[in-house]
Amino acid sequence: MSDETKSVLMVARNKKVEALRMATGLTLLDDVIRVAVMGDLDRTDPDVELQLESLDFADVPVVDVDPDRAAEFAEMIVNSDVVYVV
Repeated sequence: MSDETKSVLMVARNKKVEALRMATGLTLLDDVIRVAVMGDLDRTDPDVELQLESLDFADVPVVDVDPDRAAEFAEMIVNSDVVYVV
């Protein structure tokens, strides 16, 4: 396994709660994790709240992506070593 730290972008698109769970699991590595949420996310859902709290505790930024921020989203993709879309 490589000792090099990677930049990982998790894109929560279709299965948002699952993407958040996966991102939470990735925090166990020493990689830099970021999450981009496409579309609506029900932040009142208990499962979503739990994952968001875990990501916040691990200092993982969760960014809502909308069409007005397409350039920022593209930059996030380009600057990542690994991109997961779930």
